[in-house]
Amino acid sequence: MTKTKIALVTGGSRGLGENMALSLAQKGLDVILTFNQNSEKADDVVNRIKQLGQKAAAIQLNVSAPSSFNKFFDQVQEQLKVTFHSEKFDFLINNAGVGIYSSFMKTTEEQLDLMYQIHFKSVFMLTQAALPIMNNGGGIVNISSGLTRFAIGGYAAYSSMKTAIETLSKYQAKELGERKIRCNVVAPGAIETDFGGGAVRDNQDLNAFIASNTALGRVGLPDDIGGVVAFLCTEDAKWITAQRIEVSGGQMI
Repeated sequence: MTKTKIALVTGGSRGLGENMALSLAQKGLDVILTFNQNSEKADDVVNRIKQLGQKAAAIQLNVSAPSSFNKFFDQVQEQLKVTFHSEKFDFLINNAGVGIYSSFMKTTEEQLDLMYQIHFKSVFMLTQAALPIMNNGGGIVNISSGLTRFAIGGYAAYSSMKTAIETLSKYQAKELGERKIRCNVVAPGAIETDFGGGAVRDNQDLNAFIASNTALGRVGLPDDIGGVVAFLCTEDAKWITAQRIEVSGGQMI
């Protein structure tokens, strides 16, 4: 009997992360998801995953506090034993994040440090801390952004950190290849979520502008992204590593 694979999704209680977690479950994976504050929303996602016939658990994690990562993985190990009857997990999806909208000229040192802390340092350090309890032959999916390819004013700090993540992902793929751990990047285009204050979803002028500059004629939805992440965590993607897959509907081409 084939052992069920287990994926850990950071920021899996809402938005894109929620859709990723549910998509992974639909592909037959068990899921550990993290949340920052809203435990009720996280529990709702866990229950929906269980309704799909998969095991699931939610653990609190603040990705801006690397000093908490060792304690977090102690909790992960406990959940692996109790809920999943396993010692290790297979896939790490580094999704958690926040956005700021600020011009390059007005971005403060505090804002820059926050983007670095959440979107680069946390991914670097969390993945390091995860490796001892990841199975060989698994994978890492780092979430980037279409904004590393095209520029829309106001995202200099955020996009620069995502560009760094794309370079890091190549090194992870190179150096973890001996363990047969694949590492890929999924780069969403503009998506209708509450990310960045929900501007893409709620600002109709912005929404229309993006749609008019997208080949498929609309702004993205969370459901456009989760299935691609889930695919990368299946055997169908076993020969894909060190790749950046943009999922933007052809935005700004």
